Formats: sequence, structure tokens, C-alpha cells
Amino acid sequence: MDGNKMSNLPEAFVKRMQSQLGNELPAFLHAMDETPIRGIRINPLKSTSATACFTCSDPVLWEKNSWYLPEGSEAGSSAIHIAGAFYIQEPAAMIPAVVLDAKPGEIILDLCAAPGGKSTQIGCAMKGEGLLIANEPVPKRAKTLSGNIERMGIPNAIVTCAWPEQLAERWPEAFDGVLVDAPCSGEGMFRRDPKTRDEWTHEKAAGCAERQRIILASAAKLVCPGGRLVYSTCTYNPDENEENVNWFIKTQPEFSIESFSLPGIDAHEGLFNCYPHRIKGEGQFIALFRRKGERKAVIPSVCSLPVATKEIRKAFMSAFPMLPEPTHLFGNTLIHMPEFPDIQGIRILRVGLHLGEIRGKNIFPDYAAALCMRQPEIISLDLGMAEIGKYLAGEEIPGNTEGWTLIRYQGLSVGWGKGSGGKIKNHFPKGLRGNWYLP
Repeated sequence: MDGNKMSNLPEAFVKRMQSQLGNELPAFLHAMDETPIRGIRINPLKSTSATACFTCSDPVLWEKNSWYLPEGSEAGSSAIHIAGAFYIQEPAAMIPAVVLDAKPGEIILDLCAAPGGKSTQIGCAMKGEGLLIANEPVPKRAKTLSGNIERMGIPNAIVTCAWPEQLAERWPEAFDGVLVDAPCSGEGMFRRDPKTRDEWTHEKAAGCAERQRIILASAAKLVCPGGRLVYSTCTYNPDENEENVNWFIKTQPEFSIESFSLPGIDAHEGLFNCYPHRIKGEGQFIALFRRKGERKAVIPSVCSLPVATKEIRKAFMSAFPMLPEPTHLFGNTLIHMPEFPDIQGIRILRVGLHLGEIRGKNIFPDYAAALCMRQPEIISLDLGMAEIGKYLAGEEIPGNTEGWTLIRYQGLSVGWGKGSGGKIKNHFPKGLRGNWYLP
């Protein structure tokens, strides 16, 4: 990592870390010059043996189905990655969602969710049961978040693009659990993304701390009595971490700090700092709060979208009998979402499972519906390495199926094709087409 040595760390940052770590500073600075840590989190909602093709080292202690990836791994550019077999995620960044401990059937909010690592981790834990709202106020980042929710096959999520105060006004005390992975000064990314060192200033960190308090104040209003709130950052800065925890406890008397323990992690005081010389991961801070009282989380349910008519449902189920029955229309998209909250006035990018799109008198199956298929009884075609490479590049492929066909590779649903006369027309999304690595 020549050129990215600790001599390039901001002087004011090093001075502050000296006061934080004392005689541990040399070990910390040495760790900052080592190779960044990467991890892979296998998707339990999907089944494939293809992940065995990637070399993994040790398991990540605190998150099951997760492993450390060696430097230079091509897993992130593979065909099974685009099919949602796993998520590439820094191991320490997995901790906040594990601490939140979302359960199937709960109502959960990820308030600052892009790009989607923690949201998809929560969604996998919920196993398609309950409601997950994944929110990102920045539109471009919200689009990336929506794409990752789709790729990982999360069927019970709503992706919103709203400011925290909007959601607090609309859904007060509605959530069993809220995760605030707050925007921060990013000191924990200094090793993974060295250019962040040049962008760091003490003033920027102070501004982040103030913004985090505004977000936390809104988050507190969203947690139901007895519910929990996890606050996390990817920085080492005490102003953004411990001082914000102290501020929150003082200003939110309904909340108290709660201890937590995970394999390899003991946070008996309810907060934990990940330093790269102490833990195998990048910088991450986590705190767990519990709201006093006890009450079942209830989110106001209002039919904010048009209900799919009997005629539309019948036409769709005739064409795709093995897919879930449509419940509502989201624009021209048929969705399956039996119950959802009042979303009027909130910008929405995704609602539940997208099943198909109405185009004139025709219905086209949605890419998301393919990625959510577990053990499909629908017409399908399993492709080998040569054929799947052509399919992912957008080419027409040979096949003897007739009509809409689910394309599969290594046990994973990849997308749709439409067969006719020994050929299958390609319906893989144009924006995803390319030369993917094939394990």
C-alpha cells in the first residue's frame, strides 16, 4: 500500500487517536497500513453450491453464513453475485444488524440504509415475514439500495426516499426496531478508501455530529415502547460516537443503554468500538438502546395503492400460476404486498415483491419475481457456463421451451427469457448486461 502509509493520515487525527488509545497507538497505526478487510455474507434465502468456488478464509464470528475474503477475490464480479447468492460486506459493518436482532414478523426500519448491506442482512433475518422499511433520503443512493433489495430477493421490504423527520411524523412509535447507521466523518474507511483521508477535517467531523443528533431525535420518535434502537457509525470520533450516546441518554429519558454480547464481542456497557488492531475488521461503532414500556408495534395500515382488479389477477395467474397472486398496482407494476402502511406523500421506490409490468394488453414478468423464486415449478431452463455467459451479455440463446421461461444457473434463478421455435429471447435487464465472471 505504498503511498497510503500512516504518514498520510491527517496530523490532527493522529494526535486525537493518541489521546484515545495511548500506548495502543503504534499498533493502531500499523494496522492502518495493512490490507483492508473484506467479507462475504451468504444469502440464506437462496440455495446454491456455487459459492464453494470462491476461496474463503476464516468465518466471521458474529454473523453466521459469513466469511472473510482474501485479497483479489473475484466474487463481487461473478454471475452468482448478480443473482443474489451473497453480499460483499465488510465484516465489522455486519455487527449493527446482528445487534438489532430483527425477527420474522416484526416491523423494522433501517433509517439511513444505502447502499443496502445492513438492510439486506436484516431482510434475510426476517425470512420474508413482517415489514422492513429501508429508507435513504438521497435519491441516487436510494436507487442503489432498491437494486440490492431486489438482487437479494427480499420480498417484504418498502424502499423509501424521505428525510427522517418525515417518517417520524408519519409513523410515530411504529417500529419494533430502528437502525440508524448514520452518515459520519468516515474515519473507519481510511484504510479501505485512502482518499477519505484527504477529505477529513475536524470541522467536518463536528458537522457530522450535529447532523447525527438531528437524525437520532427523529429515530427516537419511531421506536415503539419496549422497542430497540441501534446507533452506528464508521468512525472513531468520540464526538460522533460516545458523546452522541451521552447526549441521547440525557435528552431521551424514555431510552436506556442496553448491554449486548456476540461471539468475539462483549459490550457490557451497551456500546462497542471496532479498532483494526483489536478486531478483524474496519472501523465501526455500535450502541444499543431500549425504550421503556412494552407495546406491540403497530404501523397504520391504509390502502395507499390501487388494488389489482379481479380481471388483472386472473390474467396474471393464468400466465404465471406459480408466482404469488398480485395484490396491488404500483404504477404499471403488479406487486404482492398483502398489508402495508400509509405511504401517501412519501417518495417510494419499491413496494413488496414486484411481479410483473402491464404494457398495453400484455403482462411481462418482473426481474424481481425471478430473483425471489426459491424452488420454482414454473417452466425453467438450467444453463451451463457457456450459455449463461451469453445470456448475461444479452444474447439470444437456444432452448426448446415455449413462452416465458425462468433462466437458472448453479441452482439460482437469474432472470427471464421467452421461448419460441427453438430460441429463447433474452429478457435480462439491459442495465445489468455484461461479461460476468463465471464460477
